[in-house]
Parts: sequence; C-alpha cells; structure tokens
Amino acid sequence: MNENPNVLRFKANDTEGVRITIIVPGLSAGGTEHVVNLIANHWIASQHTVTIITFEAPESVPYYTFHSGITVVRLGVPPGRTSKFGSAAAVGRRVLRLRSAIRLSKPDFILSFLTRTNVMVLVATLGMSVPVVVSERNNPAVQPFGKIWKWFQARLYPRAFGLVTMTQGALDYFPETLRRRSWVIANAVDLPKDWVDRRKNNTLTAVGRLTHQKGFDLLLKAFAQIAAKHPDWRLVIWGEGDDRTVLETQRHALGLQERVEMPGVTSKPGLWIETADVFVLSSRYEGWGIVLLEAMAARLPVVSYECEWGPGAMVTNGDDGILVPCENIDALAAALDAVLSDVNLRETMAANAAITAQNYLPERILARWDDVLLSAVGRSQEKTEL
Repeated sequence: MNENPNVLRFKANDTEGVRITIIVPGLSAGGTEHVVNLIANHWIASQHTVTIITFEAPESVPYYTFHSGITVVRLGVPPGRTSKFGSAAAVGRRVLRLRSAIRLSKPDFILSFLTRTNVMVLVATLGMSVPVVVSERNNPAVQPFGKIWKWFQARLYPRAFGLVTMTQGALDYFPETLRRRSWVIANAVDLPKDWVDRRKNNTLTAVGRLTHQKGFDLLLKAFAQIAAKHPDWRLVIWGEGDDRTVLETQRHALGLQERVEMPGVTSKPGLWIETADVFVLSSRYEGWGIVLLEAMAARLPVVSYECEWGPGAMVTNGDDGILVPCENIDALAAALDAVLSDVNLRETMAANAAITAQNYLPERILARWDDVLLSAVGRSQEKTEL
C-alpha cells in the first residue's frame, strides 16, 4: 500500500472501542464467508464492537461459528431471480434497508465484501462521512456480474476509502486512482482444530460451489480418462450449486456414477480434509482458491489448474503441488494419473505443501486486516480533528 509518509501511523491501542460494520450478502459456506468469520471474531476479541449486516432471511443460520458478542443483522431481502424491473426494485429495497441498518449500527468503519454488495454499500452511504473499504473476492476481469453493475462499480469505487484484493493480479485490474490506497491480502488458512484423520481410502477430492467457474465439468472429463487405470480410486466433489443436475447428468453419461460422489456441503467447515488423499482444483478462474490452501495445510498432495488468480501464488510447480494449464483437460488427466500412480510423489508434495501453508497462518493475515482498520480509522480521526 502506498501511504503519505507525513501521515501519523496509529498504534493498535489507538483503535480500542472502534465500532465496525461488516457487510456481506450472507453467511453460508464459502471462502468469503470464512474470511468474514475470521476477521469478525478477531476484531471482537480485540475489544471492538462488531456488527455484521447480511441480505439473508431472518431465520438464516450461519455456517461458521461467530462470537456471541457479534451482532448479526439480517435484512430479509436475499438475492433471487426476477425480471429486470423486479431486480431493480429489489436492489432499491436492499439499499434502503441497508442504509437504515448502517445508521443504526453507528459505525466508525465499514468493510464490504463482493462487487454487487460493494456497489450497494457505496450508494447506501452517500452523504455519510464514515470510511468504507470494499473488498473484491474474485477475478474482476472475468467474473460475470453484468454491464450495469460494472458501470456502477467504475463510478462508485473511487468513493471508497480503499480497496482490498487477494492477489496483485486482481488489484492491477483496477485503475491507478483506486490502487493508490489499496491492500493485497491473501486468505488465511484456518483448519478445524478437532479434525480426525480418516484417510487412506484412495479418495480424490474437490471442493466448491457447483457452478461453471469451478470447472467440475472439466474435472469429470479428466477423471474419465484415467478412471479405468485407477480402479481403486474414487472422486468426491463436495459442494452445492445450480449446476448439480447438469453435473449429475454428465457423470452418468461418462459412466462414472459408481466412481464419483457428490455429497453436498460438509456438515461442518473443513470436514472434507478428513477423508481426502489427493486434492484437485479445476477452477476456470478464482479470486484466491482457499480450499487449495486448506488442502496444502492439511498435508495433502495437490493438483491445480493455473487459473487466474491464486494457485500460482500458492503452489511451486513440481515441489509442493502440480500446476497445469487452465482448462486443459488432457494435462489435468495426465497430472492426476502421475500423482495417483506414485505414493512417494504424493508424500513428498504433501510434506512440502504443509511447509508452504505456514506462510498463511491466521495471525499473519489478520495483522494485515488490522493495518486496513488502523489506516481507515486513523485517517478518519485525523480528518475530524482538522
């Protein structure tokens, strides 16, 4: 991050008692939701006041465990498929309810996640002096969210106090006017403390929402190429999403119904690491790819597409994992074949992966989020005092 050297840098105890409002679409299973969980629990433990605002229905239950001192406000206007007119009206309702909820939370600092939510937050805070930091959690160059949202993004993001991305590549997508006050903060790896090793059942594992982005259709084709050569291995794809029916149909067409399981979302976060023997990431693009890092931290050999962005920052090809050209089905099949065939290769890569993952421990990553808070609140106080 580029900063004016004449600006006083505030110490941690200068921000005690800060009122923080975090805004995210929902608190279901997912990488963004996991990050919100880590940050919110960290800041409440640091004696701040934390409110989380979501668009979920009031009866929604978080997938992750939040500190009891955190206030969660659910606005009851979840995203849904409607007509263009209905969609515009729904967005208007979200913005109005969001503005009211933000005012009630009386924040000193607002942190928002995901493009559409970021746009709505910046509209909802028009006329307010509170600093807003927006965080992009995907590949902004290819993420499909529509021309209208892109138009609003280009015009409203300069109003934000700052921008957080997970990779330098994602940050470089944005114009220099936004990059002057910005942070690149990778995801932290935070495995369940009580996980039980139930491995050695020859399970190839993939994890993610069942969507086009995650490339499970490509993975099924790659696995089909090598399934006969490795009859004792099965593929398990954990996750849920709109493409379930399409993927189940493809699985049947490839004759893999007895070899590929799709059990849905794990009953608790990170449970999939207990039974995985090899991990594969088949995404067409990513913001980061936290499940890849979790697999490495859990001492698993990993194979991944070198998609933009994330995997190339985590994995050193041939050392702590294998990277193959994105969307190349034959290359993915060849890499999986090599790993499933060689137990020594698996053990070497797994050991190296666990060492690499130490670079992304929560205390290191959360310190970077503290930098964001300190900068926003410090400059806000400075502006008020002037």
